Amino acid sequence: MLQRFREKLQTVGSKWGLDNLLGGSEQIDEEFWEDLESLLIRGDVGLETSEKIIEKLKEESRRKKARSREDIKSALKDILKTHLESVEGMGEPVACDGAAPCIILLVGVNGSGKTTTAAKIARNLSLGGKRPILVAADTFRSAAIDQLKQLGNSLGIDVLAREPGSDPAAVVFDAIRSAKAGNADCLVVDTAGRLHTKKNLMEELRKISKIVDRECDGWKKETLLVLDAVSGQNAFAQASVFHEILNLTGVIVTKYDNTAKGGILLAVAAKLQLPVRYVGLGERAEDLTGFSPTEFAEGLLQ
Repeated sequence: MLQRFREKLQTVGSKWGLDNLLGGSEQIDEEFWEDLESLLIRGDVGLETSEKIIEKLKEESRRKKARSREDIKSALKDILKTHLESVEGMGEPVACDGAAPCIILLVGVNGSGKTTTAAKIARNLSLGGKRPILVAADTFRSAAIDQLKQLGNSLGIDVLAREPGSDPAAVVFDAIRSAKAGNADCLVVDTAGRLHTKKNLMEELRKISKIVDRECDGWKKETLLVLDAVSGQNAFAQASVFHEILNLTGVIVTKYDNTAKGGILLAVAAKLQLPVRYVGLGERAEDLTGFSPTEFAEGLLQ
């Protein structure tokens, strides 16, 4: 799976134009630095983060007396890797090891891939010897409930669901009660997609989070934002608002198999100090891999 991630990143790097710029033999001048910064911005790294990366790269190039663009590429790999690894929890799997039960809330906007990601995480937990339950807290769409039931059935994982229109917080409460009764040791909660600009819907998430805090004392808790890799700089705005309300523990970047950019994960890591925990590379249940800063840097700058 990591090999697929690296192969995909090679395509991303090519589309950014990094391979052409850093593989050339021309001199390293101010035009080169401007072109490199432009490529980073075009790849959705963002203006502020791109400027900081270029500034650091210039410093390292002077310190190491870089003489070629290949030297610059090597230094950039190290900077990207260090930049990502400095964020606590980067690439770590969900905290569901040990005897304590765990609950994982998946949040995000409509269409980001939360439902399929919930099933993939539950599958991984089941393969690791856990007894997960998928919780259908997206009660606004009957299709979402049906989809989660179908995914759970195909994976042999129980799904707790109520009628469409039910109170999502009540569904989560019932799931917690079921786990306490010994029916599961991990809950993976699929919440409804919502725009980060809709205050009432964001408050509903806060209500669910408060129930988890109240009822799950001693549990391991994760609140993960599912971001679509193709959503660009809007993903940073999403992450900022969700993090402010829910105190996120990490990010999952989905649809990385479809993106030509995906640099937003660098901005999220830099400005919000949020770790990227997983990357989605397809629709299959096994198409979820732990994020690796080393694979990211090596693959992007092959």
